Amino acid sequence: MDLNVISSDVSKALEELFGIAPVKAGQILVVGCSTSEIAGGRIGKSSSMEVAEAVVKGIYDVISKYGVYLAAQCCEHLNRALVVEEEVAEKHDLEIVSVVPVMNAGGAFAATTREHMKNPVVVEHIKGHFGLDIGDTLIGMHIKHVAVPVRLSINKIGQAHLTAARYRPKLIGGARAVVIESFEKNRC
Repeated sequence: MDLNVISSDVSKALEELFGIAPVKAGQILVVGCSTSEIAGGRIGKSSSMEVAEAVVKGIYDVISKYGVYLAAQCCEHLNRALVVEEEVAEKHDLEIVSVVPVMNAGGAFAATTREHMKNPVVVEHIKGHFGLDIGDTLIGMHIKHVAVPVRLSINKIGQAHLTAARYRPKLIGGARAVVIESFEKNRC
């Protein structure tokens, strides 16, 4: 497993995602990452700080150019909480929780991301603008409504399945909207 290839593939996937999804400075990228899956293992069973470091490098190489914030999802042992910069929590009025992710409770990726942040905090929930799910870590709960899958030319990082997502504003009404007649009759 070549760590430089992992960094490069993560950067390429992000550049491709940002080429498809409209990007504005200050938006939030949610990333969930199983370093075990990247290395060909089973999620949560063979975490690797070295793999995490390669993924974090690939992410920061891209988001720094766009002014995008990273929200690093922890594993299910921490209820998929997220590591963010304190200014993100303050700006979005997010509730900070008292926990520090480590390799075996939070995951190698979240722990490594925390080390790279200036003022990291952990929050329970966030509504990001786009995301990368590396290794089927289930980031959908942290993407704004409506989450839309994005097909990239890269569908794996190492041995891990890669899913990308962006959000779009809700479409309310329009040609496909259906009005329930009984609702309309009973409305005052």
